[in-house]
Amino acid sequence: MRLHRSDVLAGAMAMLETDGLDKLTMRRLAGVLSVQPSALYWHFAHKQALLDAMSERLMEGVGDVDPDQPGLDRLAELAWRLRTALMSHRDGARVVSGTYVREPNTLRVGQVAIQAVIAAGAPQEEAALAAFALLHFVFGHTIEEQARDELVARGAWQEHTVDIDAREYPDVGPALDALTATDSAERFRYGVRLILDGLAARIGSTTGATGL
Repeated sequence: MRLHRSDVLAGAMAMLETDGLDKLTMRRLAGVLSVQPSALYWHFAHKQALLDAMSERLMEGVGDVDPDQPGLDRLAELAWRLRTALMSHRDGARVVSGTYVREPNTLRVGQVAIQAVIAAGAPQEEAALAAFALLHFVFGHTIEEQARDELVARGAWQEHTVDIDAREYPDVGPALDALTATDSAERFRYGVRLILDGLAARIGSTTGATGL
């Protein structure tokens, strides 16, 4: 049976889910697909090209934000859509953050973010900076979420927590306890709200995002 590019991509996405990014190699993927590694290189010149295609697949639909919403609401929706897409696959945030894809799905997310910032009232020269500040928060937060989930799934989370000297760091311990007790989605919501409130204050907007 002839191996198609879509077969390789589907196999890679499935392997990502079962084994994680660190174990995804071209040689192992070839074994899973029962082909020689050279058959993969016919469709993807190297592993990075495969990761780029996986990233573009993960970004599919993320930019489908309602353009009739106020700018800040568009940004809030985009942030949630991006988090959902990244969380849909194991190590999804690491896959996308490690690429610089210039394909339609990925480019559209940037375009939507920049247009939303401008619609909110930010000057053109700050639009990209503000848009990517939000997007980078989404990536960073989601990477941390997925890393913790991975440790919890392996039963290794407790091994990575240590007792903190309350006399030297009186505020750190309670803060970490509070973070652990808070739902990760709520922490994400707070971070997005903080960024958008800051953007609203910077551009003098009288309305914050209502989609939070």
